[in-house]
Amino acid sequence: RFPSTSFFPSPSCSRSKSYFYFIALPALFKQDLQDTEAEEGGTVTLRCELSKPKAPVEWRKGDVTLYPGLKYEMRQQGCAAELVIYDLELEDS
Repeated sequence: RFPSTSFFPSPSCSRSKSYFYFIALPALFKQDLQDTEAEEGGTVTLRCELSKPKAPVEWRKGDVTLYPGLKYEMRQQGCAAELVIYDLELEDS
């Protein structure tokens, strides 16, 4: 038998709010980028596979962040991420 007081708030009781915080585990590389050979003036596609689908990906060349445009195209589907580089130049290596 339960005590006469209720464990559930009555409509006259004020309700408190609870907040839950989750720390997301980082995405890891399941498959690293592989060295690729291509000809000057051509196109190359670099691929990697991540441990989490649709994880945010930032492509960089050294300290420079790459952005989509005429030179670069970024694709992502599920755990696979690709960087396409058009009109290859020696500086792209």
